[in-house]
Amino acid sequence: MAFAITQNCCNDASCLSVCPVNCIHPTPDEPDFGTTDLLYIDPRSCIDCGACADACPVDAITRVSRLTPEQQVYADLNADYYRDRPVDNAWGAPRFPLPNIADVSLGSVAVIGTGPAACYAATAILRQTDARVTFYERLAVPGGLARFGVAPDHTGTRRIGEHFRPLFDHPRVTVRTGVNVGADVDVDDLRAAHDAVVVAVGADRDRTLPWVRSDSGGVAPFSARTLVGWYTGHPGVPADAVDLTGVRRVVVIGNGNVALDAARILTADPNALAATEIAPHALAALRAAEVAEVVVVARRGPEHAAFTRPECQALVSRAEVPVVIAGPGAAEAAAALPFSASASPLAGVPEVTLSDLSGPAGTGRRIVFAFGVDPAALRRADGALEMTATTADRGSVTLRADLVLQAVGYRGAPLGGLPFDEDRGTVRNVDGRVVRDDGTAVPRTYVVGWAKRGATGGIGDNKADAEATVEAMLADAVHAGTAGAPGSGRSAGRRRLLPLRPVVRRR
Repeated sequence: MAFAITQNCCNDASCLSVCPVNCIHPTPDEPDFGTTDLLYIDPRSCIDCGACADACPVDAITRVSRLTPEQQVYADLNADYYRDRPVDNAWGAPRFPLPNIADVSLGSVAVIGTGPAACYAATAILRQTDARVTFYERLAVPGGLARFGVAPDHTGTRRIGEHFRPLFDHPRVTVRTGVNVGADVDVDDLRAAHDAVVVAVGADRDRTLPWVRSDSGGVAPFSARTLVGWYTGHPGVPADAVDLTGVRRVVVIGNGNVALDAARILTADPNALAATEIAPHALAALRAAEVAEVVVVARRGPEHAAFTRPECQALVSRAEVPVVIAGPGAAEAAAALPFSASASPLAGVPEVTLSDLSGPAGTGRRIVFAFGVDPAALRRADGALEMTATTADRGSVTLRADLVLQAVGYRGAPLGGLPFDEDRGTVRNVDGRVVRDDGTAVPRTYVVGWAKRGATGGIGDNKADAEATVEAMLADAVHAGTAGAPGSGRSAGRRRLLPLRPVVRRR
């Protein structure tokens, strides 16, 4: 009986290296890698050894015979990936370290941030060199996205934090928390104190909706990013940042996984959330809240859904909160989708009209997927919010809500002392090497994760990304003959940096 990969899959490909028959795809050297919601086990080739399940950092791999009724769909999804895709189980060409990497001496590397991208980069550095790694984290606790970006009820995905925790106790690792690089210390100082600097600061700003302007006289939607920080207990989000008093209908602009997380948490049974790592203040507020309906608004149709299939499947499979669909032609489009499509779980769910959303919310809880609805303005009227939008059939609609969330994606913020690409919202770089506006390289400075490529991809996508940047760092060190040899400036920099904050070694 074969194994199957389920919803929790983080795509970091840890399972691939231990499979003795190469039956997990796509692999990093295949075109589909990084584009699929999950990795998939070929049931025709799987020999049922279980090595992949042992290696998975988020417990996403299970024997097909042990799948719960809600998980049975993943046996079909794994098999469906191979239905029209002949897969060669031969191994790809081996990859070898740089031939003269042993000649490179890296004394120390600074890593700014402690999220998944930072941890994957540090792991690659420690594995391939004898360097010491110092993390610089602006918050009082490490973890980044793995700790404060994953919904508390995604207990499997949150296990990635346990996967990284031993890294912070590694004998060649130091963690400095409460250090705001760019304010408390400059990147130039870090570069003087270390042989190389890796920037892994993620993306902590909201993308801007084109119709939200300070001079528009309207109302700006509330940030879903703030909501996520509120229910995960982010130190930078106050306990009273979200007020659900009197909130019956929530409209979420955007249809990525963050939007679905918000819809699921706001309609969840608080008793079920009590067993998770949800912030106590959020749990108390949700117990007192009366949210009846969450409307997830998508500008385009189901065939262009931004959420992943596993996240959609999880909502549809939750029997206690019905899911319905709305929008011009949305039900028909969902019904015509292939089984593997992101929105295919919506095929056959009840359909409602957009006009149903112009009045007060009903009494029972539900989630509405409203497709083909392009918001144009938001204003207060009669004690509520009214969002006007154009529809895919060139009509218009007004949605009434008590709370409107913006979940259209994140952008990076400039980090003092580093070139910034404002159009992409990233540290300016070429293949992970930080470059100035004129294209010249900033010496010994590199970037990984969302700060490198933009806010796309999940936790596991950062692994290959970080390893590629570390390869570039080591190649530069080999080419230079040393890691850059900061010399006397390095020791001077260390004298400036060491008094900043206490060192964190154990938690």
